[in-house]
Formats: sequence, structure tokens, C-alpha cells
Amino acid sequence: MAPSAIYESATPSGRNSPKPPPKKIWNISEPPFAGARPVDSSGYQKSSTGTAIVIDNGSSAVRAGWSFDQAPRLSIPPFMARYRDRKLNRTFMFAGSDIYSDGTARGQAKNIYEPGSNIVNNWDVMEGVLDYIFIKMGIEGSNGGINRPVVMTEPVANLGYARKTMSEILFECYGATSVAYGIDSLFSYKQNKGKTGLVVSSSYTSSHLIPVIDSKPILTHATRLNWGRFQSAEYLLKLLKLKYPSFPGKISDPQAEALVREHCYISQDYETEISNFLDWTGLEDRDHIIQHPFTEQVVVQKSEEELARQAEKRKENGRRLQEQAAKMRLDKLIRKEQDLSYYKELQEKIALTSKKEARRMLESDDFDDESQLDKKVKELEKSIRKARKQDVGDVEEPEEAPVFPLLEIPDETLDEEGLKQKRQQRLMKSNYDARQRAKAEKEREKAKAAEEERLDNEKRENNLDGWVEERRVARQAAIQKIRERERLKADLGNRKSLANQMRMKSIANLASDNPSKKRRRGGDDDNFGADDADWGVYRTIATGEQSDDEEEEDLNVTLKNIEAQLLKYDPNFTEESTREAQMDWTKSLIHAFLRGPWPYNPESAREEHQIHLNVERIRVPEVVFQPSMAGLDQAGIVEIASGIINERLAESPHQQDILKDIFLTGGNVLFQGFEERLKNELRATLPSEASLHVRTAQDPILDAWRGAAKWASEPSSKTAFITRAEFLEKGGDYLKEHEYSNTLS
Repeated sequence: MAPSAIYESATPSGRNSPKPPPKKIWNISEPPFAGARPVDSSGYQKSSTGTAIVIDNGSSAVRAGWSFDQAPRLSIPPFMARYRDRKLNRTFMFAGSDIYSDGTARGQAKNIYEPGSNIVNNWDVMEGVLDYIFIKMGIEGSNGGINRPVVMTEPVANLGYARKTMSEILFECYGATSVAYGIDSLFSYKQNKGKTGLVVSSSYTSSHLIPVIDSKPILTHATRLNWGRFQSAEYLLKLLKLKYPSFPGKISDPQAEALVREHCYISQDYETEISNFLDWTGLEDRDHIIQHPFTEQVVVQKSEEELARQAEKRKENGRRLQEQAAKMRLDKLIRKEQDLSYYKELQEKIALTSKKEARRMLESDDFDDESQLDKKVKELEKSIRKARKQDVGDVEEPEEAPVFPLLEIPDETLDEEGLKQKRQQRLMKSNYDARQRAKAEKEREKAKAAEEERLDNEKRENNLDGWVEERRVARQAAIQKIRERERLKADLGNRKSLANQMRMKSIANLASDNPSKKRRRGGDDDNFGADDADWGVYRTIATGEQSDDEEEEDLNVTLKNIEAQLLKYDPNFTEESTREAQMDWTKSLIHAFLRGPWPYNPESAREEHQIHLNVERIRVPEVVFQPSMAGLDQAGIVEIASGIINERLAESPHQQDILKDIFLTGGNVLFQGFEERLKNELRATLPSEASLHVRTAQDPILDAWRGAAKWASEPSSKTAFITRAEFLEKGGDYLKEHEYSNTLS
């Protein structure tokens, strides 16, 4: 049960309730290498020339042992790596999991099979893997061969060329005395004492359904589904790449297979469960966190004493700067007062002296006339009043309207100096009038806003419902504009998007010496900017911090004002209805999908390297039942089984016997709930009176090898082996019929 359900009475419920930390975080599994494998010669010493070597040549692992063993002695991946070290002048060969012990070998590793296939296509690697198996099993080969019979498993409908080549290698290269082939899933069925039934084998690269009657496989009715654990891991990787396109780490194929094996399960009601999988309640249990290796940034943690000392130091620096600024303002004020006192004394002296002496005194202080001196005195008085107001809070006196007396005097009555002063006063009057017009415009805007507010209040009081509807429409329009701007920014971040391509086209056109826009004849004049619309191109090509941040801020302010009005007057509009609340991560389905029910810190390297598996846990294995989900144009495993039983075997007297033994084998049936799901869905396709029994192999992975070993130990199996003499006489295509062979001769 989810912790949110257990502690429901102790903690607040709902999305905003504090979620407990994850109970468990899984790590990415490393490739399986458990050290060098010693040579085990005990089986060879115990064996005789008639004891068979049993090899389950699977596409996920090659398992080998003696026919008298209870379990295979070797189980290795079908890989081999061979490279030459030029420094040591030696050739190294690695097989199986040993390739993970060496970095160069891991990079040079080759598979026996083509990825996604169960047909051998790399015979050099096959020979290397067989060398490794025979060496580790302690086979001496003193007479130039293994001198033992070999039982080899193979897939359904194995190619004749592949079987022929395998026989040539076993007889001619390794000197096997005799060879027998059999289908792995049928060997598993024999190990579990099956006689008549439907063998459902879902393994690494494919799934097969084979009806068996009286220990004879009806291979004409066998059906293949091109889906197994390999395709499941590949499908999971594709889903994770879509889910985390900028994930900093890399997940290998073996790691993806481990994720599928450890975290996925079969849903009993897929449609219902997938629709409720991301519900907040219990999501902390359904969401599995996978931690990828990362390097955490080193952050120096400071003690409280150090932080307190730094805070006190910052305060002391602030006080020192304030004192320095106050001292500088005081010194500046004193200088201004001294200058004001000096200029006032100068005015008094000029008033008591002759004009010639007065002009000399003005020129000595860089003044052309007394008007400039008077202007300087007024500016100093105004500056001193303003400085004192800032320091002691004095009320600033209203600004007096300036007078321009020379503007009313005709130009004919003025001398050259007077005309110069008149032009100066005319410029000052223009500036003053412009300021007054701007001030009046602001007053008119305030009055207009007040009038609009009054009319809006009247409309709200007279028709509240209509007013609320208008505000809702305005809110939706503002949200739509914000979304469009966010979408445009996201598109500009993708270099393949149409918006970004148009932006680059505009940039290239601006930078080109021959822009696409045609110029007028008669010259190379560039008229760009003559039309105000031309400047819109810079808005088009701007991204990031250079975009229209002010316009975006205005949209956000407008939206907040509208929502504030709706919160005040619309009883149906609550805090939960605001866009800010709706954008909360606790209400985001995308956040639940990407990060589960926990907050996400993009600055944390640990959280950045985490993968959250939720819906993928049931979506990946569901493909076996619904192949169309992964784009596979095939029927699901239930439809195939139903077709075999209800259509192909409809007239067979053994139909009811087959229904009594639906046998599951292969590593891909180990998903939790696989048997129950197959039984329930197959039951729905059968008549109500039909008896149905579904069972799983005791060991779906190793029972194929055990069944082959058990069959090889039986005396009756000796007639099914192809001897070396028969191989030389009849060729590699020759195959004998036996109880669990893959071909009926």
C-alpha cells in the first residue's frame, strides 16, 4: 500500500500534501563479469565416449554441460572479441562475459547473431565461443577432436544452410562423433512432462506458439511473433529517449534489458491501469527511480559561525559605504553653499560698481552677463534645497513658472546680444512647453483610466454576469498569447523547426550583400528603416534574453490583474483556477510523468541523472499482447493462440486436450502476471464449457537445456543422432526424425 494511503489520517491529503522521500532508488546495473572462470575438467574425466555434450545455443546466452549434469556448467553471452596488441605483439581473444573485463575487448565484441535475430550469421564468433566452451569444460582434445556426441538446440524453422554449416564445424573442426538438433522450447516441454498441449515460447528475440499432439510437434501450425526481450529493451530505450531527450548519460543494451527484467510487469487490465497510472495517490510506489552514475559538484559547506561573520562583515561594509556616501554628500553640499555665498557677494559687488568694472568681474568668473550669474545662483539654490530635502526630509517647494520677457520684444529693437538671448529663451520655452504637454498627457491618461474604471465599475454593478464573462474571455486571450510566445521560444530552441529556419533565413538575408528584397533602379541606396515595419525583423530574429521581455512582462501583469478582479468578484473563480496554481508542478501530468510525485531541482546533478519509470513498466511488456503499440503489424499472442486452437485445430479430436495444457516457457514469460493475463484473455475467446489450464515451466530459462540433457541420456535418443559416417555420406543437409526434432522427415 502506498505511504499516502497509510498515513492519510496523519498528514494532509491531496496533491500538496508532503510526499515521503523515495523508499528505494535503483542503480543502473553493470555488465555481468564475475572474474575469470576456471577450467572444470571433472565432467570430462567422468564422461565416456558415449556421453553427450549438450549446448543450448540461445540468442541471449549459450549454455553448455554434460548430459548427466543437473544444470549447465557454463552460461555465457554469445559474444567474442579478438584483437592484436601491437606493443606486446600478441593476439588476445575474449569470449562470453570475459569481454567486459577489458575495455578494448568490449569495443571489439561481436555477436553470434545479428541483433534481433536467432539465426547464426557470424561463424567466426560461433567457432570462438565453442572453443571457449570446450576449453572451460576441460576437454583435452588429445586425439585432435572432442570425441563426444553433441546435442545442439536451434530455433523453429532454422535455415538449412545454418544447420549445414554448424554440422560441418562440429564434425570437421571439432571431431564430434555424432550430432543431434532439437527445438529449445520443445525440450523444455519434455522436461516438464508434456505430451499434448500448446507450447508458448516467448524468449529473447521472438515468440513461438507450437501445438504438440502425442509428443509430436505440429510445425505446420506453428506461428511466430517477432517480439521478445531484446525488442522490449530496444522499445524501452526509444521511449526513454523521447521522455528525456537531453539526458546526460547513456544506457547500454544490457542495462536496458536489466531495467525491463527488474521493473516491468504485465497489467491485468491495461487500459484502466494506464489511464490511472499517474494519479497522485500511490504514485510514489508505482514510480521507480533509476539512478545513473554521475559526478556531484563539490559545494563547500560553511559553518554557522562563518556565515554569521560574513553577514556581519557585509553589514559593516554597507555601513562604511553609507558613511562615506553621507560624508561625500555633506562635502558637496558645503562646497555648493560656499559657491552660493561667493556668487551672492559677487552680485552685491556688481550692483555697487560701474558697468566696465562689472563686466571685468563677470568675465573673470566665466560669465558673459548678469543673467548667467542669476541663473547660476538659482541653480545652486535649487540644488541645495533638493540635497537638504534628501537628507532631512524638507518639503520641496513647487517649481515656479519661468518667464521669457525677450520673446515679446520685436527683433528690430534688440542688439546682437539681445537676439542671442532671445533665441536661447525661445529654446527654453519650447522645452518647458514640451514638459508641460507631457505632464498634461499623463494627467489626461490618468483621467481616462479613472473614467474607464468608473464605467467598468458601473457595468459590473449593473450586469455582473456579463462583466465576469468578458473578464474570462480576456483572461483566455492573455493565456493564449503567453502560450504562443512560449511555443515560439521552444521552436526557436529547435534548429529543425520552421520558426528557427525562418529566423536563420532572415539573418542570412540581413547579412547578405544582395538581399532578396529588390532595390530600386538608379543606385545602391539601401532604404531599410524608411518604413517602421522594417524594424520588426529584429523582433523576429531575437531569442532568449534579447526577446520581447517587456511585452511578455506586460502580458503577465495584465493576466494577474484580470485574475485579481475575478478572484474578487467571481465566486466560481478561486485560487486553484489561476494560471499560477494550474502551472504548479503538483498539478502537472507532465511533471508526474517525468519526475514522479517529487519536486525537481534542475541544478542538482543527482536528480538530472535520474530516470523515472512509471507507465513504461506496463507499456513495454504489453506489446506481446498488443504488437500494434510498437508499430508491429502482427497479431498478439492471445490472438495467435486463439487462431491455432479455434480455427486450425477446430476439427482435431485433440482440441480439448490441447486446451488442458497451455505451456509457457522462455525468459520473456517471467514477467509478473504473464500467466494470469494469458489465461484470462484466452478464456474469453473459448466456449464457456471448455476446460482451460495454463502452466509455466519450472525454470523457463534452463529447462530447455535440462530437457535436451534428459533426452540425450535416454537410450532411445541414440537413433536420432547423425553419425560422422552419415554426415560424410549424405551431407550436412541430412537430418533424422526424433520425438522433439525441429523437422519431420
